Amino acid sequence: MTTTPRNDALAAATTFAAFGLPADLLAELTRRGVEAPFPIQAATLPDALAGRDVLGRGQTGSGKTLAFGLPLLARTAGRRAEARRPLALVLVPTRELAQQVTDALAPYAEVLKLRLATVVGGLSIGRQAAALRDGAEVVIATPGRLMDLVERKDCRLDRVAVTVLDEADRMADMGFLPQVTEILDQVPGAGQRMLFSATLDRDVDALVERYLKDAAGHSVDPSAAAVSTMEHHVLHVHGPDKFATATEIAARDGRVIMFLHTKASVDRFTKHLLGSGVRAAALHGGKSQPLRTRTLDRFRTGEVTVLVATDVAARGIHVDELDLVVNVDPPADAKDYLHRGGRTARAGESGLVVTLVTDEERRDVAQLMTEAGIRPRTTRVRSGEAELTRITGARKPSGVPVDGSAPSQEGGKRGGAAFRGIGTTPGRPGRAKNESRRAAEARKTAEARRAAKVRRGG
Repeated sequence: MTTTPRNDALAAATTFAAFGLPADLLAELTRRGVEAPFPIQAATLPDALAGRDVLGRGQTGSGKTLAFGLPLLARTAGRRAEARRPLALVLVPTRELAQQVTDALAPYAEVLKLRLATVVGGLSIGRQAAALRDGAEVVIATPGRLMDLVERKDCRLDRVAVTVLDEADRMADMGFLPQVTEILDQVPGAGQRMLFSATLDRDVDALVERYLKDAAGHSVDPSAAAVSTMEHHVLHVHGPDKFATATEIAARDGRVIMFLHTKASVDRFTKHLLGSGVRAAALHGGKSQPLRTRTLDRFRTGEVTVLVATDVAARGIHVDELDLVVNVDPPADAKDYLHRGGRTARAGESGLVVTLVTDEERRDVAQLMTEAGIRPRTTRVRSGEAELTRITGARKPSGVPVDGSAPSQEGGKRGGAAFRGIGTTPGRPGRAKNESRRAAEARKTAEARRAAKVRRGG
């Protein structure tokens, strides 16, 4: 496989009309106020609409969904799928991204009278099989669930003419490559293939070499995009003060996504925020898909103002007007940093990314920032200080529990006692070292009452 690099600066077009899209698509774009293409769209659309294989590199949030979605729909329009035999396929790494792609393409598919089917784990496989039996021209799927349906003979891939791999690097990171290659081996080799990825590491490059033919390569530099549209801050915090600082940031006016390492730490911190008076919700792989969908809907509508998440949420979540992402626990590497930060500053909007760093983490985070091509502003802060408020909008939480949660043991003072004295172990908040026996007994009593209420169905 060879790729043909293009001068994307020269490929920029000012309107979608310049690409020769079907009239119905153009009308729907105009109706939705989508007028000027983003750089990745302007670069890739001519080749994708012409049926060429395309290799696109771009930061998450740069407009990739329409970059592959519009040509996929345009090239499928006018055809009708037989039962269980889709005509186009989009592979994505996560359930959230599958739903995002479905939501983004649905109005354009509708005007072209194309049927979409979303195929992901965590939801009824019977309903998904029924949708395929009814006929769906376009399938948007995670690799594992699609293979389940193929093995059950509820889906055949021998009629797929356009295949898209979205966020291929994430699929490689999550160990999906064996399933991806098995799927691609069942798709007709003469069809069009488009691969989009923020990075091209060894595994992704192997996919490109094996499955793309004379691909047109287009790149929008991820680091440059991150630097130009985001403001990056590293806040040095005293270990025991870390979660009090995070609590005050969570209590700000406006929505925020906060990342922690583990599912257990996400659940504990969310419980603490609720007890401190912050409308928070947890999102991680241990939650059922219907619950994850409801949580995201509540966050998008503002019913929940703080989404506490593991890296499961670092891909595939798009929330309009989200201006702050907080790494309570620093990410593992530069790639994860960019993907977490990509939840804000999407499609050219401004955004703020804040990373809380203890003294023990300073060296690793400095190296991570260098690898990510980021030059953050570094400030030492403590909870309750004006500088923390100036940077993040932090404020003291009300201390009035949300949804019947137990109050924080200090009545909201500096974020509550539940997380004091434990910041040196990232992501593992627990009982504070200086928690009094009376406070500990009160906490246990409150937890026992809540457990009894759950058992009663209250």
